[in-house]
Amino acid sequence: MVEVVAALIWQGDRFLICQRPAHKARGLLWEFVGGKVEPGETKRQALIRECREELDIEVNPECIYMELVHTYPDICVHLTIFETSIVSGVPKLLEHQAITYIQPSEIAAYDFCPADEEILQRILADHG
Repeated sequence: MVEVVAALIWQGDRFLICQRPAHKARGLLWEFVGGKVEPGETKRQALIRECREELDIEVNPECIYMELVHTYPDICVHLTIFETSIVSGVPKLLEHQAITYIQPSEIAAYDFCPADEEILQRILADHG
């Protein structure tokens, strides 16, 4: 099982989503910014590094929003998503196809990675 972290970043009543590059697994699907936890890293350290690498922002992972396990055909992930705030910087397209902020009511208009479905349902329940 692979440990993966992600950031739930709110800007007012909208949250940040990123579109995966076409050439990667689950290409062009939408997701939360994040990635794999490297050996020797805490989950918070991994999320800070991933946000810096993928969006050129400094973040503060505040608290765990939720955790889940999802099995894809090629990988099984233990996903921890943190309520996260941007400390400095503005998200830039360094790795993703696109980035945007959406309202919970707009979730259905985007094709998300299957592992994120449970998170999106909770966001709708909490903020919808």
